[in-house]
Amino acid sequence: MSDPTEVRLHFSRYEDVIAALADPALVPPPATPGRYGTVAWLRAAVARFSAGEPHARRRALVLADLERLDPAVLRVAAAGGYGTDVRLRVVRVLAAALGLAEPEAVARDVKAVSRAYFEPAPDDPEADAAVARLLPAMGDADEETAANRIGLLVQACHATATLVEHARRHPDGLVGALREDSPIRVMRRFAARATEVGGVAVPAGAQVLLDVAVARQPGRESLAFGAEPRLCPGRAHALVLAEGILYGASDPADASVPSSRDIGKAELAALVPEMVDHVLDLAATWTAWDGRPIVNADGRTYTPHKAVRRVADHLLDHLAEWDARLAGQPTEPDHWHASNVTTPADLAPFTAADLDEARSRLVRLGRIWAQRVAALSDGHLDDSPGRGWSFRQIVCHLAGSGYYADSVGKLAPEVAR
Repeated sequence: MSDPTEVRLHFSRYEDVIAALADPALVPPPATPGRYGTVAWLRAAVARFSAGEPHARRRALVLADLERLDPAVLRVAAAGGYGTDVRLRVVRVLAAALGLAEPEAVARDVKAVSRAYFEPAPDDPEADAAVARLLPAMGDADEETAANRIGLLVQACHATATLVEHARRHPDGLVGALREDSPIRVMRRFAARATEVGGVAVPAGAQVLLDVAVARQPGRESLAFGAEPRLCPGRAHALVLAEGILYGASDPADASVPSSRDIGKAELAALVPEMVDHVLDLAATWTAWDGRPIVNADGRTYTPHKAVRRVADHLLDHLAEWDARLAGQPTEPDHWHASNVTTPADLAPFTAADLDEARSRLVRLGRIWAQRVAALSDGHLDDSPGRGWSFRQIVCHLAGSGYYADSVGKLAPEVAR
């Protein structure tokens, strides 16, 4: 007779997945404890990988943190446009709402942890170091509370950001992504004791794979957030964060106006350089472009050269506005053709030399913007001379310029820098 620990079963029917998620005999694969302050230790200390009483106790800690958060406030904060990296943006908003010091540093460390968190993996010293830094950053909390707070942020970093990415490319947006392109593709369970799913015997010790992406049924709730009794406790918060990023604050008609939520000058000054880094990370793959224009989810046409052109023009346009307003002069009328035209130059091959030129141009523009922000007082950033958005709002608006590069996307492994 075969060893039951070697049995692997796969379920993809909606009814079977629902039944498996509700079966107390099927629990998350237990995490192997590790040295304090490492990813292995974190996995063994959070609700996600627990069962029974430890799961109930740890889930209560997560619920207590979530109850402190106002979903409406999260949506407004997420609509602010702070950076093009959605993972960092989601965590920054949550960390700030939880009252954690240095949300930017927390977001960077959570992103590092997320790559090693969901599945057992070889040692990752960088991720382990990030866990060690995050523990004292979780405020005045005991070890278990701190661990589950980190787990909350890591899961939001991964799942919410993936949901946003899927919604951006789906013709029906967020609703369509939840219905047809779940951010969670599979869920794994371990048979703590023998049971049965959909008439199939599941021996004790079996590994069970639940195909959430395939398990869809018209008119039934999406399984993107699991199902009772372990329905994701942060479901409502994830949705409002995604809505804020995708559609703006409360009124979609006002979504073009960036939020003026007060953030530190250092974080504000970093937004445009961070966006430029994101654009250049994508552009490093564009020498593989096959010459065919790319139509994005909004029906607009882009090419590598056009994406670089639009980012640079956007930064230059608002830079001219900024300086004119500071000088008390009228701003230059806007005569850009912008994304409405694809020029012959836009259709040219994108070479390694073009990448070097783009890097030099955009990095310099990013530094100019950082220096402009640093040179002004908070008063000037919020109560800005001239007509139009405040200077703080302009910077937040520019942080979304990665849209043009995202429309081309990543085309091949990055070339060496």
